[in-house]
Order: sequence, then C-alpha cells, then structure tokens
Amino acid sequence: MTMIGWLQIAIFFLAVLITVKPLGLYMARVFSGERTALSPVLGRLETDLYRLSGVSPGKEQGWLAYTVSMLVFSLAGFAALYAILRLQAYLPLNPQGFAGMAPDLAFNTAVSFVTNTNWQNYGGETTLSHFSQMAGLTVQNFLSAATGMALAVALTRALARSKVSTLGNFWVDMTRATLYVLLPLAVVVALVFVAMGLPQTLDASVTATTLEGASQTISLGPVASQEAIKQLGTNGGGFFNVNAAHPFENPTTFSNYLNIFAMLSISAALVYTFGELVGNRRQGWAIISAMAVLLIAGVATVYWAEAAGNPILTALGVDGSAGNMEGKEVRFGQAMTALYAAVTTGLSDGGVNGMHGSFTGLGGLAPMFLMQLGEVLPGGVGSGLYGMLVFALLAVFVSGLMVGRTPEFLGKKIEGREMKYAMLAVLVLPLAILGFTAVSAMLPFAVASIGTAGPHGLSEILYAYTSTAGNNGSAFGGLTGNTVWYNTTLGIAMLLGRFAYVVPVMAIAGSLAAKVKVPPSSGTFPTDGPLFVGLLIGIILILGGLQFFPALALGPIVEHLAMLAGQTF
Repeated sequence: MTMIGWLQIAIFFLAVLITVKPLGLYMARVFSGERTALSPVLGRLETDLYRLSGVSPGKEQGWLAYTVSMLVFSLAGFAALYAILRLQAYLPLNPQGFAGMAPDLAFNTAVSFVTNTNWQNYGGETTLSHFSQMAGLTVQNFLSAATGMALAVALTRALARSKVSTLGNFWVDMTRATLYVLLPLAVVVALVFVAMGLPQTLDASVTATTLEGASQTISLGPVASQEAIKQLGTNGGGFFNVNAAHPFENPTTFSNYLNIFAMLSISAALVYTFGELVGNRRQGWAIISAMAVLLIAGVATVYWAEAAGNPILTALGVDGSAGNMEGKEVRFGQAMTALYAAVTTGLSDGGVNGMHGSFTGLGGLAPMFLMQLGEVLPGGVGSGLYGMLVFALLAVFVSGLMVGRTPEFLGKKIEGREMKYAMLAVLVLPLAILGFTAVSAMLPFAVASIGTAGPHGLSEILYAYTSTAGNNGSAFGGLTGNTVWYNTTLGIAMLLGRFAYVVPVMAIAGSLAAKVKVPPSSGTFPTDGPLFVGLLIGIILILGGLQFFPALALGPIVEHLAMLAGQTF
C-alpha cells in the first residue's frame, strides 16, 4: 500500500460525495414530475410516448398493479431479447456472420440483462453481432436500470405519503428515469469515452501487424455507447470478454476513474433523492453513511490483501515488494483495481478491471462478501436503495423490541405484516446462493466445470451463484459456466434474486402506503443519527453476512489461511 494509492481512493470518494446532492436533487424533481432543465427538450417526447402507448400519466397504480406492470414489462423484454439472440444470424448488422445463440445460453443471457445482472457465459466479441449488442443488450441496460429506479421511487412514496392506496405509475416512473436521467448522462459519458479512445463504429474489426510481423485481427464495434450505460445503470456487461480490463473498454487511468465514478454516481445520489422525497435529508445522509462505512472497509481490505502479496510466491523467490499483481493491469495498479473490485461488488455492477479469481484468498473473499451483504452498498441503481430500506425496517424493528415499543420508520408503524414480507425478501438470497452451491458441489458434471481443485474450486461455484442471485454479474473466473446446468440454474438464481425479492418489497410498500403517517414523539427512536447508522450496519452484517460464514470458511477463508501457512492445494 502506498500514500499515492490511498490518495487516489480518497479523491474518488470525494468526487462522488460532491455530486450526491446536485444529482439527487435533480432526480427528486424528475420523479416528482416537476420541470427540469431538460423539460423543454424532452417534455414533448415524453408526452408523445404516453400518447402512443396509451398510458395516462395522471392515473396512479396500487402496489399490485404497479408490480404486475413491472413483471409484464420484464417478461416482454426477456422475450424480445431471447428472440434477438436466437435469430441473430438472420438479423442485420452482423458483419462477422455470427450464428444464433444456443437455447440455454440465450435463456441465461436474456434473463441476465433483463434482471440487471449481466452475467456473461460468452465472449462478446466472438459471439454477438452489433445488432445484438445495440438493440438487445444496450436497450436492456437502459430499461432494467430504469425499472430498478422506478421500484425504489415507489417504495419511497409509500414512506412519504399517508393513508393512500397508490404508489405512482410504473410506466411514468420508468419513462422518466430513462429519458431524464439515464439517457442524457449516457450520451455525455459515451462522448467522453470516445474522446478517451474507446471505439464507436459499426466496423467488425481491423487487421494489425504485430511487432513480430504477424497479422492480428482486432475486434471493433459500438463500444463507447454500451460502456456508458453499462456503468451508469450498474449493469456491468462488457462488450469484450475481459470486460474493463480490455484496452478498448478501459484504456487509461482516467477512463478507469470515469468507469468507477459512473457506476457509483446515480446509486449514491438516489439515496439523497430518497431523503428529499420523504422530507428528511438527514435520513438520506444516515443511510449513505452506513453504505460508505462498509464499502470503504471493503476497499481497504482488498487493497491491503493484494498489496501484502502472496507468501507462497515470496518463498519461491519471487519479489514480493510489489504485492500480488497476478490478474491485474499494470496501467491501473493495485489501488485502482482494489477500488474497482470493491465498488463493482458493493454495487450490483459486475464489471471488472482485474480477475477476482487471481486475487489472494482474503482479496477474493472481500468482493464475494460485499455481494452477500445484499448488494446494498449502495447496490444497483434503485435495487440497492429498496434493499437497504428493507434492512432499515429490520433495524428499527429490532430497536423497538429492545425498548418495548412499536417500531417506527419515518412516521410509519412497522408491524408483523411488514416484517414477514421483509424476512421473505431477505431469505431469498441465501436460499438461492447456498442451495444451488450445495447441489452443484455434489453433482459430478457440475464439479467438472471448476478450474481449480480444493477451496478455490468451491469459491468459484459459490461466487457464481452469489453474483447471479445478487444480480451482480461479476465472475470469479475459472468456472466453465456455459453448460446446460449452469446456464439454467444461474438463470433461475438471477430471476429469484430480482423478482422473488422485489415482490415482497412492493407488498411492504403497499402496506406502508396505507398507514397513517404519525409525527415523532419523545419515545420515537431517531433513525437519522449515528446510533441508527451503527445499528443498521450491525443488522446488515448479521443478516446479510453471517449466514454465509460456514460456506466462506470452506472456501476463501481456508485458502487465505493456507496461503499464510505456505500451503497449496
């Protein structure tokens, strides 16, 4: 670890902090239906979209109608993307002449991008046409992110309103998220990426002559536009197989900074939007503080572990002063790789600029653990916020049990009905992750897909289901996931992580919206101070983390201890 490395990390978090309030205020105006600087440009387009689709923007929906609209929209997106992937050979903009995807891989990929997971069991530059990349994947990058934002705003309205039966209109919220937030920012970021050297072309490839005089074919395509929304929407799916480690996705230190900044900016600012919409900015800052403490701890853990290096290699005579550089790009170094790894897993982004499977045991444990905490640090665009609010409800319920009072959160009584739904949501991830991992670790054909024997092989399986169920999409590496078993079960894990989680959350929203909002009293536990932040962090660590400890103890923890002892498997 170096002072320069810590300074790079500190400057990054300062830059994000500066943008939280202005971007958060802007999004609050967008979702409140107020006029913004972009209204003169996009207002007419928004109105025309409602007219053409038959949506009445003034008609609000109850929680069930809102949820059904989201599910139907997601199903339609899945069907459209699945068809594009299967029929790729017959569609335009296919200069490489790629064939259509196999049914199981197309299922996995379509589910992946509709659920904002972007797990990729394929190499983009060798599998997908430009049409599939643009009309298929990039479109879903916008729509899945906008869907998450809409759901978060609906839950926010439930906490802000009193004794109502509606949460807004899904079609309006999703449209505004796309038009006024994601699309303008994506255009700006894509243009900056082009200026930094990212390709944006419909050419298939170029041929270059190497220093040895050999001929090399280099894939090209509309990379910058996909890269922009990949990060802004916390999608993470790369145009190229090695994701942001590829020089055409992430050529310089500056592009690396912009990649990480873009993936964190909207998710962090949306928490401030929450505070603004519920009329309690301190509450928004309290939640941001809890997220920041855990995320920064994750960055520090990865950076320390990778800078410490691997004692096994040192014992073999390898210079350990540079730490562990396996699987990392020299142009980024350990500090920026550690920052990227922690942010992409604390979010549900999933893009990578280094290979997590090449990290040390502890360095690989930290990203996996950040995902297992529930993808709420600050999680995906929208999904992280409503996931964090579930933990907040659990925290106030625990505090209420401690003092013998009915718990309250932002003036809403939290009772048994909300707790049942909250626990149903929280249990989805461990059931999907641990259940599929246990079965895969016992089936010979599933075990045959791992790349390394021993604890690291178990980590490959555990990481895969952690990433997909958490709608993250990053991979540990080493696991051959493009099999019928993994394409199918990983796809099911993604569906459970997205929809089996959000339906109980929306039921909570409906229940809270119908409650009377009461003013705080002298006995109300304050939820916008340091005590609540500490309690919230504790609940996240206990409910989000300890349930995975036995599995982690058999994988990355054993690997870390063995590394310290100089043993290999």
